[in-house]
Amino acid sequence: MLFVRGNASALHDPQIAMVGTRHPSPVGAETARRFARSFTASGLTVTSGMAMGVDGACHQGALDAAGQTVAVWGTGLDNCYPRRHRKLAEAIVDSGGALVSELWPDAGPHPAQFPRRNRIISGLSLGTLVVEASLNSGSLITARLALEHNREVFAMPGSIHNVQARGCHRLLREGVSGRAGAGRTGCPAAAADGGAGGARSQRTERPGYPALALAGHRSGQPGLAGAAVWPGRARGAAATA
Repeated sequence: MLFVRGNASALHDPQIAMVGTRHPSPVGAETARRFARSFTASGLTVTSGMAMGVDGACHQGALDAAGQTVAVWGTGLDNCYPRRHRKLAEAIVDSGGALVSELWPDAGPHPAQFPRRNRIISGLSLGTLVVEASLNSGSLITARLALEHNREVFAMPGSIHNVQARGCHRLLREGVSGRAGAGRTGCPAAAADGGAGGARSQRTERPGYPALALAGHRSGQPGLAGAAVWPGRARGAAATA
């Protein structure tokens, strides 16, 4: 069961997951915003975890483009975390997006809950783009789960001197060598090609999505049904089974 605040129908829309470090470089944060704006302009819904850093930049980029975005929380919907993102959460709902959690609305933050929610981020999305991540980043968990869900995984290359890009570089190496996941030929990754509008997949090009080449809807979207209003401080929340 998922609790949803805002527009539950947004979960049915084509989504691209964007994840990354909580401590991005200035270039990484700007890249996240620019790609999110471009994805939104291409008709995709940006999905992320509303953490500090890359997640917040991705949500904000989608909002800047007057689009909707889905934020999957590692807390209940009555407990915005981090608290400084309360205004961002309100803006997401007001723009037609959704806040999502599998936890009861009064659940507070706990370290184990954040890696668990990553499977929801990857499962809702057609593909996952890792913008900037260190070798021990939780974003690599999301990338692994995306492969297990038979979704596409993309990674943004960065400076060889940036420790926050080493996780992305590892994904790129695994994609080239075909070691990214069992039963997969590799990890198709985004390569920088002139800014937010010009990344490309290692496998395919799809002109319909100028910001990134995606594999389309071949994996399908998970079924969602049974929305009901959930009473409480999480205004407009719905329980979705």
